Amino acid sequence: MMNRRNPIGCVIRLAVLCILAAVSPIARAHADANGPASQLFQTPQSSARLIAAVNGAGDLAAIPMALHIVLQPGWKTYWRAPGDAGYPPQVEVAPESSNVADAKLLWPVPHRFELFGLQTFGYGEQVAFPLMVTPKEPGAPVVLKAKINYLVCEQICVPQEGELALDLPRGAASPSSLAPLVNRFTSLVPKGGDRLGWSLDRVAVDQHSRLLIDVASSSEVLNAPDVVVEGAPHLYFGRPELELSADRRSARLAVPVERLGNGPEITDSDLVLTVFDGERGMEATARPVAITAGASLSSWAAILPILGIALLGGLILNMMPCVMPVLLLKLTGVLDLSGREQAHLRGAFLSTAAGIVTSFLVLAGGLIAVKSAGASVGWGIQFQQPAFLALMAIVCLLFAANIWGLFHVPMPAFVGRAAVAGDARIGNDHAKSFFTGVLATALATPCSAPFVGTAVGFALSRGTGEILAIFLALGAGLALPYLAVAAAPGLVSLLPRPGRWMRWLKGLLALSLVGTAIWLMSIIGTQTGVLNLGAALRSQSHWVAFEEAAIPDLIARDKLVFLDVTADWCITCQANKKLVIDQDPIAGRLRQDDVVAMRADWTKPDPAIADFLGRHGRYGIPFNIVYGPGAPAGIALPELLTTEAVTRALDQAGKR
Repeated sequence: MMNRRNPIGCVIRLAVLCILAAVSPIARAHADANGPASQLFQTPQSSARLIAAVNGAGDLAAIPMALHIVLQPGWKTYWRAPGDAGYPPQVEVAPESSNVADAKLLWPVPHRFELFGLQTFGYGEQVAFPLMVTPKEPGAPVVLKAKINYLVCEQICVPQEGELALDLPRGAASPSSLAPLVNRFTSLVPKGGDRLGWSLDRVAVDQHSRLLIDVASSSEVLNAPDVVVEGAPHLYFGRPELELSADRRSARLAVPVERLGNGPEITDSDLVLTVFDGERGMEATARPVAITAGASLSSWAAILPILGIALLGGLILNMMPCVMPVLLLKLTGVLDLSGREQAHLRGAFLSTAAGIVTSFLVLAGGLIAVKSAGASVGWGIQFQQPAFLALMAIVCLLFAANIWGLFHVPMPAFVGRAAVAGDARIGNDHAKSFFTGVLATALATPCSAPFVGTAVGFALSRGTGEILAIFLALGAGLALPYLAVAAAPGLVSLLPRPGRWMRWLKGLLALSLVGTAIWLMSIIGTQTGVLNLGAALRSQSHWVAFEEAAIPDLIARDKLVFLDVTADWCITCQANKKLVIDQDPIAGRLRQDDVVAMRADWTKPDPAIADFLGRHGRYGIPFNIVYGPGAPAGIALPELLTTEAVTRALDQAGKR
C-alpha cells in the first residue's frame, strides 16, 4: 500500500525497483562477478569474460576455467562446427601470459537453429565454454591473457573481438562462487555414451544415400534426439529425419548426404557423430557400412506398428466426407444387385476392394517415381493439378448422368470378360464395382484422416519397399468394409427391400456427385485465378502469409505463432477451420496482440511449403503447429483439431 505521508518517496522507490527488475540479461548474468573473473568485454549484442572455478591455482595439473558469453535476446553464437554459416569462437593465448603451457577450449551440447533455410549449431542466451588451462609449473600463480574472437548473429551477424586477462593467485584450489556455472557447462560437454546409458547400435548408409544412425538408451527415454556429423570433407549432411520407437528407448536418425565435387565415398570416411537430446549429448567416431537394398526381417518388424496405423487410417477414411458420395454410389449398386446370388454379390464387393487396392498401389508407384526424380511428394498433391481436377469433375458428372438415366456408361468388354467369363451382365457389374473403388481412392486423397498423415509421412521418408507396403495397408483399410461384406454377403439382406425410395436415394447420390464436381471446378477456378473462393477465408486482417524466416524473430519478441498449412482442396482443412479455427474461443485467441496467425496456402504447388512439411516429417495436410518462447521448435497438432488441443499448445508455447 502507498505511504500517504510521503507519496513522492514511494513513487521514487517503486521506479527504482522497476529499473532494477528491468536490467538487461547481461547485467543479471554477470551479477556474480565477485568471483575470479576477468574484466568484462561488452558490446551492444553480447558480453564476454574469463572465469575460473577455483579461487587459487593450488597444485592442479589442469585448471578449470571458462569463456563465459552472454547474449542479448534473439542473438546467438556458434559451436565448433557451425553448420551452413558462421564460425566458432577462438581463444588465442597471448605471449604476455604467465605460467600457461596450454589452454584447451571444450564445447557444450549445441542447439540447432534454422534461418532462411540454413541449418546452424550454437547457443542462445548464455554459454560458458570450458577452458582447461595447463600450467607450466603447477602450484605457481597463473596469468592468462587471451585474444578472443567470436561471431554473434540475429538477422545480421557481427564479429566480436577483444582482449581479456585473468589472474589466478597461488593458494588453495577451493571452489569459487563461479564454480557452479563452470561445472554446469562442463557437464554438458559430450563424452562417451556410457555415462548416459546410450549406445550406437548401427551407423550405415542405405541405398538412398542416407546416413542411418541407430541410437539406444538403457536409462532415460529419448525425447527429440538430433545429430551433428563432422569429419568428411566435401560431404554435406542435411537435417536428420527422426524415427522413435514406441517405448522411446531407441531412435533412428536418417541423415541426407550430398557428395560435393570430388568428395570421398562416405563408407571410406571416419565420421565424428555428436548425438544430443536436449542438454544430454554423446560423441563417437564411426565409419559407416553400406547396407543392401533388401530390408532385413528385423527392419520389417520395426514397421509393423506403422502398418497397423496405416490400416486403421485407411478404415477411418471411409467416414470422411470426401468418400461419402462413393459410399452412396456403392449402396445404390448393392440395392440394384439385391436378389442376386451370394457369389455374385461377393464378386462385386471383391471387385470394389480390388479397385481400391490397385489404385493405392498405382498411387504409391507414382509417388516413388516422383520422389526418385527429386521432386516434392505428398498426400493429395495431385489435387494441385487442374488437369486432374477437371478429369475427376468429368467422371463425377458422368456418374451422375448415368444415375439419372440420361445415358448408359458402357464398361470395357475386356474388363467384363476378365471379371466373369461368359456372363456379360455379371462382368459389367464387376467392372462398375472395380471403377467405383478407383473413384473412392481418388476422392479420398484430399482427406487426411487420423493416422493417415502419420503413415504417409513415415512411408515417404523411407524406401520403395516401405512405401508400397504402407500404401497397400492404407488401401486394405479403405477396402475393409467391402471385404467384410464379401466375406459375409448375407449382410446385404439386412438392407431395406428395393422400392420407390430408391429413386430418392439415387437422386440424392446424383446431387452429391454434381456437388463434388462443382467443388472440384471451384478449386480449378481458384488455382487459375478465374475464381477466388478461398479469398474469404484468407482475407481476415489478422492472418499473415507464410514466411518461415520470420518465425524466429517473432518468437524472440515473445510472440506466439499459430501456423495453418492448408489448401482449398483439403476437406479436413476446411473442417478444422469451420469447427475450431474460425470459432471462439480459438478465433478470439488468434486475434490477440501476442499471437500471430500465419497461413501457408498449398492449393497450388509451393516448393517452400513442401520443403517445410518434409522437414517436419509431414507429406500431407492439414498441418498445424504452434511456436512460442516455450516451444521454439514448435508443437505439432493432430490432423483433426480440437479446441482443447489448440488451447493447450498455445498455453504451453507461451511459457518460458
